[in-house]
Amino acid sequence: MNNTLSFKTIAPFLQTGQNSISRTIGYIGLAFGTLLLLCTVQMYININQLIKDKNPRKNGFDFVSVTKIITNQNMGSDNRFSNADIDELKQQPFISDVAPLISNQFRAKASAGNIIPFSTDLFLESVKDDFIDTLPPSFKWQPGQQDVPIIFSADFLEMYNVFAPSQGLPQLSASSIGAINIQLECYGAPGIETTFTGHIVALSDRINSVLVPENFLKWANKTFGNTGDVPAARLYIKTVDANNANFLNYLQQKEYRVNKDKTKFGRVKQILQGILTGLGGFAILVILLAMMLFSFYLQLMIARSKDNLQLLLTLGYSPKWLSNTVAKKWIPLYAAIVIAAIIITELFQYLFQKNIFGSTEALSAWIHPITLIVAVILFIICLAINFRIIKKLLYKL
Repeated sequence: MNNTLSFKTIAPFLQTGQNSISRTIGYIGLAFGTLLLLCTVQMYININQLIKDKNPRKNGFDFVSVTKIITNQNMGSDNRFSNADIDELKQQPFISDVAPLISNQFRAKASAGNIIPFSTDLFLESVKDDFIDTLPPSFKWQPGQQDVPIIFSADFLEMYNVFAPSQGLPQLSASSIGAINIQLECYGAPGIETTFTGHIVALSDRINSVLVPENFLKWANKTFGNTGDVPAARLYIKTVDANNANFLNYLQQKEYRVNKDKTKFGRVKQILQGILTGLGGFAILVILLAMMLFSFYLQLMIARSKDNLQLLLTLGYSPKWLSNTVAKKWIPLYAAIVIAAIIITELFQYLFQKNIFGSTEALSAWIHPITLIVAVILFIICLAINFRIIKKLLYKL
């Protein structure tokens, strides 16, 4: 018999008109909290997509230069990286590989003869070939070879072209710099001196240094500097995402200095994600408070209808059927709130994509499926809480 009945049959027995203020406030709070939560989730996803687009990776990886921070307290100590430091870095799950930059342990001097009447003491470095962005086939050296290939920093060339006119030196293009023969003078102990012919075979946008082949620098350090392997003052880290929050926090914890240009988007991302996380927490708090108000309204409604409900139970209506029937009354309301929040979130997303970013392809005008999943989960949770509250109250009668 109960299966043929509906809420309309028992509606006259429920005093639902009282306490409309708490009910209305609960509805408004639930609607506001749902909208804020969905917008927060969507903006969180937008930030991840935009930051990723603003910091494109090469070959699927980011390469970041890392040094130890020098302070007044440690500047008299050896702040180079030990093998233990390198091994610890390699063990981190967000780091794919680590390579030390070997530096020259001897005096090196470079000049360009009569073409460019300019000479300077030079620092040389080398790193594993896998970490170099522009690696021509000619970047190789064998013992006994007089010619030394050099990879020059593109930033250094730009600095030279700014400095050159004031010193009466010619400016150079990226294509012409390779035609200049460089006299590379290497000095060791008194009386030990060798001059090599060097030429620039490529420019690097990634590494700000003067790079020579690794086997040449190891040989030269041993020959002119009488040293073997020495600790590196600078490392290059290969990582899937230089903007990874765990990666940045780890470097900060270890007091390692990283090129801020490489991770500036990650720091902005951390700040924005922190703000959105706070807003998401506030939205969840609003939803919980709304459900508490609604719970208060249900308790008062059932308390005022206690005698009528006990009469229905006496007439043979089961508590399970009563609780399910009463709870189903609010399904359309919850559905309307969630659907309205989804529509408004979609409108905000459309305006955000079209007006602020000029229809950038990195950002879709449609809300992300994850946002829809969050909306569905929230709808289910609200229904479950509603069913549980009503069932608990009716079974107490």
